[in-house]
Amino acid sequence: MALAVMLLNAASLHGGCCRHKVLLPLLGPLLSNSKLYSSYRRPGAEPEKKLSWQNVDFSFKKGIDHLKTQLSLLKKETQDYLVGPRGHPLNQHLLEQTRVLWQFRSQEDLNKWVISSDVEIGGKSKVYIKLGRNNQAALLYGTLNTEVPRDGETKYSGYCSMRSKPEVGSFNRKKYYDWSNFNSLYLRVRGDGRPWMVNIYTDPYFSHQKDDLYSYFMFTRGGPYWEEIKIPFSKFFFSSRGRVQDNQHPIWLDKASFLTLGFTIGDKVDGPFQLEIDFIGLLNDRAHKEEFAYEMYDKNTPV
Repeated sequence: MALAVMLLNAASLHGGCCRHKVLLPLLGPLLSNSKLYSSYRRPGAEPEKKLSWQNVDFSFKKGIDHLKTQLSLLKKETQDYLVGPRGHPLNQHLLEQTRVLWQFRSQEDLNKWVISSDVEIGGKSKVYIKLGRNNQAALLYGTLNTEVPRDGETKYSGYCSMRSKPEVGSFNRKKYYDWSNFNSLYLRVRGDGRPWMVNIYTDPYFSHQKDDLYSYFMFTRGGPYWEEIKIPFSKFFFSSRGRVQDNQHPIWLDKASFLTLGFTIGDKVDGPFQLEIDFIGLLNDRAHKEEFAYEMYDKNTPV
């Protein structure tokens, strides 16, 4: 196992930042709980003194069971592919007007999402997620705290987020969302009147920037009533590393980009917050004709 870890480390050192991904799917089932990537470390904190090979847990039986599971997933994916897109006939796929992506009715539905806050950078905000009343929605709640950590480097703090886990296929292959038949994001939520940011995270394969995302605002009105929110994809603007880019372009709605969807609150107001989400879906609004809401121009226009 030490040899396997050495191969992965050597691939990452001598082959660039991405070549170790070739070996990882092959050795991944045999390596559990091993830290092959450097995680975030707060400024001033000491690095871990454990070597990577000391975290390796080798189990031949787990490897065989994992291989059987992946082969069964591959068989199902092949059968669905022969039937049509997403396992549905082609005519049904072309006539589809709405689609529910996520709905929250059990703990298994919540496990498809992860939550995070500024605690990762030393902040004091807190966020939790649980099933709502009668197990009919996801309740995201917590407390926002904009106090900046005293580490001498961090300048801003005060955010909490909820993000879907990337969908993977057999042998840990990336699976992309194909939303080309729809033009709007459709949600049923109940908030407390605070604004949220809806984020669509993309695959960095084309842009080589892992922090590229498309965002738009979601305003909740508060009160005891549910509200249905429709956000056209033409309204989402492009940003990178938290900065809105001059060079804007619409989202690619085919299989080439989508990885995850997320919600972020960071309105710089200390105090409690909560957001209930019944479902998240897609809508093909035939009345919406707008292709893109922002100007697209060349920032380096030749003279």
